[in-house]
Amino acid sequence: MIARLIRWSITNRFLVLLATLMLSAWGVYSVARTPLDALPDLSDVQVIIRTTYPGQAPRIVENQVTYPLTTTMLSVPGAKTVRGYSFFGDSYVYVLFEDGTDLYWARSRVLEYLNQVQSRLPASAKASLGPDATGVGWIYQYALVDRGGTQDAGQLRALQDWFLKYELKTVPNVAEVASVGGMVRQYQVVLDPGKLATYGIPHTQVVEAIQKANQEAGGSVLELGEAEYMVRASGYLQSLDDFRQVPLMTTDAGVSVRLGNVARIQMGPEMRRGIGELDGEGEAAGGVIVMRSGKNALETIAAVKAKLKTLQASLPKGVEIVPVYDRSTLIERAVENLSHKLLEEFAVVAVVCFVFLFHLRSALVAIISLPLGILAAFIVMHYQGVNANIMSLGGIAIAIGAMVDAAVVMIENAHKHLEHWEQAHPDQTLEGAERWKVIGDSAAEVGPALFFSLLIITLSFVPVFTLEAQEGRLFSPLAFTKTYAMAAAAGLSVTLIPVLMGYLIRGRIPSEQSNPLNRFLIAIYRPLLNAVLQGPKRTLAVATVLLLLSLWPLQHIGGEFMPKLDEGDLLYMPTALPGLSAGKAAELLQQTDRLIKTVPEVASVYGKAGRAETATDPAPMEMFETTIQFKPKDQWRPGMTQDRLVEELDRIVKVPGLANIWVPPIRNRIDMLATGIKSPVGVKVAGTDLATIDRLTGEIERALKDVPGVSSALAERLTGGRYVDVNIRRDAAARFGMNIADVQSLISSAVGGENIGETVEGLQRFPINLRYPRETRDSLEKLRTLPIVNERGQRLVLSDVADIRVTDGPPMLRSENARLSGWVYVDIRGRDLRSAVQDMQKAVAAKVKLPPGYSVSWSGQFEFLERATAKLKVVVPFTLLIIFVLLYLTFGAFDEALLIMATLPFALVGGIWLLYLLGYNLSVAGAVGFIALAGVSAEFGVIMLLYLKQAWGERIDKGQVSVDDLLDAIRDGAVLRVRPKAMTVAVILAGLLPIMWGAGTGSEVMQRIAAPMVGGMITAPLLSMFVIPAAYLLIRRSKKARRATQAPHMKHA
Repeated sequence: MIARLIRWSITNRFLVLLATLMLSAWGVYSVARTPLDALPDLSDVQVIIRTTYPGQAPRIVENQVTYPLTTTMLSVPGAKTVRGYSFFGDSYVYVLFEDGTDLYWARSRVLEYLNQVQSRLPASAKASLGPDATGVGWIYQYALVDRGGTQDAGQLRALQDWFLKYELKTVPNVAEVASVGGMVRQYQVVLDPGKLATYGIPHTQVVEAIQKANQEAGGSVLELGEAEYMVRASGYLQSLDDFRQVPLMTTDAGVSVRLGNVARIQMGPEMRRGIGELDGEGEAAGGVIVMRSGKNALETIAAVKAKLKTLQASLPKGVEIVPVYDRSTLIERAVENLSHKLLEEFAVVAVVCFVFLFHLRSALVAIISLPLGILAAFIVMHYQGVNANIMSLGGIAIAIGAMVDAAVVMIENAHKHLEHWEQAHPDQTLEGAERWKVIGDSAAEVGPALFFSLLIITLSFVPVFTLEAQEGRLFSPLAFTKTYAMAAAAGLSVTLIPVLMGYLIRGRIPSEQSNPLNRFLIAIYRPLLNAVLQGPKRTLAVATVLLLLSLWPLQHIGGEFMPKLDEGDLLYMPTALPGLSAGKAAELLQQTDRLIKTVPEVASVYGKAGRAETATDPAPMEMFETTIQFKPKDQWRPGMTQDRLVEELDRIVKVPGLANIWVPPIRNRIDMLATGIKSPVGVKVAGTDLATIDRLTGEIERALKDVPGVSSALAERLTGGRYVDVNIRRDAAARFGMNIADVQSLISSAVGGENIGETVEGLQRFPINLRYPRETRDSLEKLRTLPIVNERGQRLVLSDVADIRVTDGPPMLRSENARLSGWVYVDIRGRDLRSAVQDMQKAVAAKVKLPPGYSVSWSGQFEFLERATAKLKVVVPFTLLIIFVLLYLTFGAFDEALLIMATLPFALVGGIWLLYLLGYNLSVAGAVGFIALAGVSAEFGVIMLLYLKQAWGERIDKGQVSVDDLLDAIRDGAVLRVRPKAMTVAVILAGLLPIMWGAGTGSEVMQRIAAPMVGGMITAPLLSMFVIPAAYLLIRRSKKARRATQAPHMKHA
């Protein structure tokens, strides 16, 4: 069938060329429209519910908000994990869905369940869905800096909140603009409890008066002289004087008591849960651009930058926008790096073809087919919605060598046929139809086997498609593009290449003998092969010993989920002790930023303590996230690398009370989302009682610190929060005619400071806050003597109705699937992940005893590694079966297919040794490399066996069937066809070397994939050139012996 297709293509060559033109035009169109990103979006499908419940302690938030929400969300269809976080004044619930769930469907389901639970939440708790984005969507961050010194922190924050934020939200694909840092301006009403008591005014009456004094209303229309006049009654509070005039009551003497008589009114900053700091020079308000899931990051960033440029003119004089994180530089670097690699590979492959064939036009055939295969891959990517990123371009980069294989072997075979024709007809020239017939025959001879061998490479990637979750999202783009490129190459090899050969292979074609390289290869190979054929069994024994020897380095190769990716930027994420005040956090932030800025390679440092105003950032005040941008590599000190920089920063930034963690930003956000763990390994302890969980995590932390390779183990403190508990005595309160709610309202508004409304000033809105003066609530003694006025106007103090004391409690609460959990973060350095975790699990099992009802689970990258390994164990054997079936289809003989399958393990020998020598760990990337290697080495065996069968077939046709003839045939098939075999190896290696030697963004992952292939491509050909002929000889000899023993019996019968 394939041979018929080849002949059809040659007959209809015009159609084939026309289709090629159309394909390339379509490919160029697709390339131009493919979105660019650095990494595939690895985050799970997730919906975030953020509920603000101002002024409430984490325990109250957990009981009244988070627990009802998480228990309801557990039954959302398709939800696999529900995570709850309860902070001071905020609850975050993350609902993570199964792979492949549509994000907008998931959001509507969550909304439906949120409606059911809304009635069970407190009245002042406001639940809302987060943006349709994930933490990976943080593509751009900027800070506002005032060089002129005219704007204070409040004015800068107002600019961000009321001007920049809404302007930037109009940019396509921006899901949210989150404000961070600065100060929110607030009207503060500071009541004087003594004066309130004098006039007998309860604080509730003040709240009511302010709310009534701050509103506008309309009075329909009046008709005056044939025109309509709309009536409006103004009444918004505009200035501090307006506040002072608010009437509260009238005394018996008829004197009006105003707000100004019983309170001090001032402007001040609102209490905040997030701080931003730039370069160690002081606080800076800023914004984070959050991009919608699955959109084009590069385009979005470009649009945001363009918008910011136009907005710069509208800012007050001296205010400028400073970018502090910009993912587009990483994307551009990564894509540029890989595009360079592709061009290098093109060039190297072209040189290899030319050196072996000594014929430029023939080399062109292979070179023309390359870009076409790649364009075809881009067409499918475009319509499937796969981004061009490190992974998907890497798939093409790995495939390049193998894509040219078929073309190389076919061209070589055409040369051979033309040479034979010229020897048979020395005085004729090959023209017209006769010439196309020779080309057609030469293509049809090797075409079918090559087509199947390319299909084998294509299908060998099936296991990668079955990976799920993070590793699946990471490697499926690579598997897709490699598969498409290989499939395109297989298609082109039986349609376009025969046509191109007919047009391009003309002129004087140098014979194989005239090429010194070929003569050299044959001279080396012939004596070695003769030695092998004299002792075929000995050869197989030696090969087996080599295979067994490679088990030793395999024991010593570590396992990891993913090699580190150098993103160019760095995130410094220390964790301070809980209960840190905002003032101290700001001070620590400035200290660390200033220290980081002393390293000469650092371009900018933007520190954030606490959280930005977005649901995608559930961070407590004690969690710092400092984004570090480095200068371009050419401005670094000589010999400086990313790892050395991290070590130097680690030495410089030593602040008591902070445990250092340095992570790449994107990778870290992905980990945080998928497992909630910000380090490579995390241990989660789930149970019911906080004190017990806290004790267990502490024990685990101590057990892990002694494990070799653990650079830091940190248990999250669950009892470090400090609380002032006000226990109301019901009986005493009742004597004064007060209910629990009356006392609580005093605590929450007078002590806590409650926002009771907002002023409207043009398009800006500022909160109004009511509170007692600081001096009446800054110690326990003062709180005990806090004056209260009850409804009857009686005066009493807080200690009359309540006991007040200081206790310890949780600074924040986490839950997973509605069970409380405590976490231990573990960072590993200088050791591979798998063995370290196995040691840690042993240590925990030996030293920590779990009470009933408590469980320990391991997560972080380790969780993914385990899942990927389990999956590959099932799928790899299945893939081998597919390859076997294809081999059987190619050769139609069971023993020959089995022979090639048996040589596959030998190909892995080189890959294992190279990984070991380079000191790489076996990650999912390495496994992908080995899978690719198996496909390529199977193809190699196919080519070898194809030539052996051809040579033996010719002998059988002539009736030469003795054992000597068989040896001759093997020598012929192996030695005389050494050129195409050497070419395929050289081409594949040439395609991989630029990746192995390259540095630059994305090369870490690519090298892990290329290493097994490079190592394997050194051993696979050697094996196929010696082991396959030896095995073939044994198979054929035994068949001949069987036939010989059967023949005499036949005569007697």
